[in-house]
Amino acid sequence: MTSAGTTSGSTAAPATGPATAPEGPGRPVRAMFRERWFSTLFMTDMWERFSFYGMQALLFLYATAPAAEGGLGLSDGTAGALFGLYVSASFLAAMPGGWLGDRVLGTHRAMLSGALVIAAGHACMAVPAHGTFYLGLVLVACGTGLLKPNLPVMFDQMNPGASSSQRQAAFSLFYMSIQVSALIGPLVTGALGERVNWHLGFGAAAVGMAFGVLQYLHGASSLRGAVTGPSRPLPPAALRRLVRRAWAGLAGAVLLGGGVAAAGGLPLRPVLALCGLASLAAPVWYFRRLLRSAELDEAERARIRGYRRIFIPSVLFWAMYGQLGSVFSLFAREHTDREIAGFTVPASWFQSAHPLFLLLLAPLFAWLWLRIGARAGVGRKFSAGLLCAGAGFAVLAVGAWLAEGGRGDGATLVSAAWLLAAFLCMTCGELVFGPVGLSTTAESTPEGHGSRMMGLFYLGAALGAGLGGQLSHLVGVLPLWTYLAGFAAAAGSTSLLLRHRTPQI
Repeated sequence: MTSAGTTSGSTAAPATGPATAPEGPGRPVRAMFRERWFSTLFMTDMWERFSFYGMQALLFLYATAPAAEGGLGLSDGTAGALFGLYVSASFLAAMPGGWLGDRVLGTHRAMLSGALVIAAGHACMAVPAHGTFYLGLVLVACGTGLLKPNLPVMFDQMNPGASSSQRQAAFSLFYMSIQVSALIGPLVTGALGERVNWHLGFGAAAVGMAFGVLQYLHGASSLRGAVTGPSRPLPPAALRRLVRRAWAGLAGAVLLGGGVAAAGGLPLRPVLALCGLASLAAPVWYFRRLLRSAELDEAERARIRGYRRIFIPSVLFWAMYGQLGSVFSLFAREHTDREIAGFTVPASWFQSAHPLFLLLLAPLFAWLWLRIGARAGVGRKFSAGLLCAGAGFAVLAVGAWLAEGGRGDGATLVSAAWLLAAFLCMTCGELVFGPVGLSTTAESTPEGHGSRMMGLFYLGAALGAGLGGQLSHLVGVLPLWTYLAGFAAAAGSTSLLLRHRTPQI
């Protein structure tokens, strides 16, 4: 099997800085924590998670807040679709972002460019104007698409020679390490956004991402890929054509944006629907393009075809995951008793429950992957992950039924334990789909396609988040408990199918 570490790292020249760790499958996973490269990637992604979770905690609540209170005044369903579109766009941008990392920029410059664009997007959202808010969402999504698929490739190439179980454990530990700021982010931005001013909360996310950029620049010399160009660079003529088209596209986008602004904007619902269709078409197109590539041999095509069999169930999981900041926030605001000793807990603070559980449980899952090794196939692991996610939605469905009295009147507030239990189950699901999915993607990567295969992993998340966002329109039509129970049933039945059809990759 060809991993992202051997593909992207095959042409890497060591950067000046501290000596790298010894290679080989016998290297302890905990040895990474003593390496400077780990702290550089850790601090960079930590600040990115601070800004991401901090902004995510406010997005749905800001979108549904009345205009008189400084919000967008959208309905719950439309705000849920907007949230799903943002998450989907962030994942969808990983496909061109991964391609740019492989063919144009290299992992180092792709990550740095992505961090700068994310910081600019959060700064735009801090400006109290609707136009700059939507521009900021676009910039954050584009920057995330550059940063996220290239960071795990660099992480994997800095941890060469690892076995499958070691790789899954390493990704689990990395997941754990970045949750510190993800836990703090919603507390800071939520307190500022809900209690003081929405855009002040978005500004705090911008400050966090600025720290991330500075941290990456400070520690870039410790990365072996820091001076490495693209693994499969474009020919000069093709690169010149790409640059010309990029400038033309940017000019067209500016003109189109100016025209839309001058015309008073576009109706939001058709825009959301069109973007949802794009997220459906992109995975089909990209799979066909990869499988028809003349650069792949039959064994590499077989691995990609095998990857499709876990791609589909991952879409369902990410459709559920993409609603943590919308439907779960709605439950926190409308159905949860948030009074503690006379203090009303901001609804946005509940978004910190997810990274808190990740922080606590990631060491357990890292130990678990090392313990069971290859005894449990990818299909069985994904089956367990879907069962966890389905249990989370089932728990929240019971809480919503109790709150709605089975009639949809929303007359009763229920204990926060229902929401926290749902977050706990969803966290267990993510600790399967995240590390195992990233590791499986790395193992399925054809030569020279590392970042693009990571983009394909995030493309499945884009498709799921887009579908989840579109389905969230049903929240205003169906009782909330019925909506949640439907997802729980779909996850349970898909999990049973996976358990009996384990893909070999």
